[in-house]
Amino acid sequence: MLKCSDETLYTGITTDLTRRIDEHNNSLKGAKYTRIRRPVELIYSESTKDKSSASKRELEIKKLSRIQKLELVK
Repeated sequence: MLKCSDETLYTGITTDLTRRIDEHNNSLKGAKYTRIRRPVELIYSESTKDKSSASKRELEIKKLSRIQKLELVK
């Protein structure tokens, strides 16, 4: 989970966390949402065993309210 410069939260999946954060901050490969809200900061991450479980977990997190997401980060 990323915190954007406007304090909004962004959730996504990747196979290379360092590369993806760099893309969000410095490249056109970053998500359209984050490109206009730079810089972004990693505030939470989880590892999963495969892409399918990562996508399912991403959806679960996206359904949480902002308050619930911030509780997860703690």
